[in-house]
Amino acid sequence: MQYKDYYTIMGLKRDAKPEEVKQAYRKLARKYHPDVSKEKDAEEHFKELNEAYEVLKDPEKRKQYDQLGENWRAKQAFKSAQNGQDNAGFYTSDFAGQAGDFSDFFEHVFGGGGRFRRGAQTKGFSQRGEDVHSKILITLEEAYAGTARTIQLTVPQGAAHGKAQMIKRELKVKIPAGVSQGQQIRLSGQGSPGAGKGEAGDLYLEIDLQTHPLFHVDKADIYLTLPITPWEAALGASVPVPTLGGKVDLKIPAGAQSSQKLRLKGRGLPAKNPGDQYVILQIVLPPVNTAEQREFYQQMAKQMPFNPREKLGV
Repeated sequence: MQYKDYYTIMGLKRDAKPEEVKQAYRKLARKYHPDVSKEKDAEEHFKELNEAYEVLKDPEKRKQYDQLGENWRAKQAFKSAQNGQDNAGFYTSDFAGQAGDFSDFFEHVFGGGGRFRRGAQTKGFSQRGEDVHSKILITLEEAYAGTARTIQLTVPQGAAHGKAQMIKRELKVKIPAGVSQGQQIRLSGQGSPGAGKGEAGDLYLEIDLQTHPLFHVDKADIYLTLPITPWEAALGASVPVPTLGGKVDLKIPAGAQSSQKLRLKGRGLPAKNPGDQYVILQIVLPPVNTAEQREFYQQMAKQMPFNPREKLGV
């Protein structure tokens, strides 16, 4: 059996704090989860990650692991001999997991299924399953109107020859209207199965919004850059503007300037406090393609003398 460096697997220093362990697990779980990962050997990496996290998140297991270190074979053999004299049929680890969930190294160091805890038999042991974190990619239109998705999960089911069997199952997920970037949807009991009579963990789906060609999102607010002509800006106009709920007419005030921001109240993402849509004006000059068009600009320069740099003193 090969020594497993759990700190290296999780990309952590040996003095990593508990919150750093949790953050590293969540980051790597999203990277290697078999349902979403495109990494090579993602399932194997995911199993190693869960094994490392099972130890490093638990102060007692981590302490025991740190004490054993790379000399774990000799130390574990000595410990097993002592236990054999004093506690036959018992072990002192706090863990009694499902067979096949962890490597031989883990089972040898911390104990496995089919044996006894001190003062309690394995069959009476229960432990809640791990929560599972994953991302789900949706369009901005789906976030606005709400949608339903069918996702595939790879989960352990039972055990055969000492190893858990991984099966695929489909789960229909309802995504409510008004979800925002980074928001999590909790699906109770859809995470990893528990040990013994322990309940299953939960599945957390983190919303990831696709980049939109027109709109930019900030929480519940929507931003749109709107090109307008110089005469629309100078004279004022009513122009059609796209929103997630359809086109609306926007009144541009006379004398409007580039980068001026206009608000369409309640046209952002729906929520308890609905977001707004902000329209950023961008004045676009017509191209000069003919001699007549050039002459028109020259006439305008003569009839409308204007120095936009006057406040700069130049």
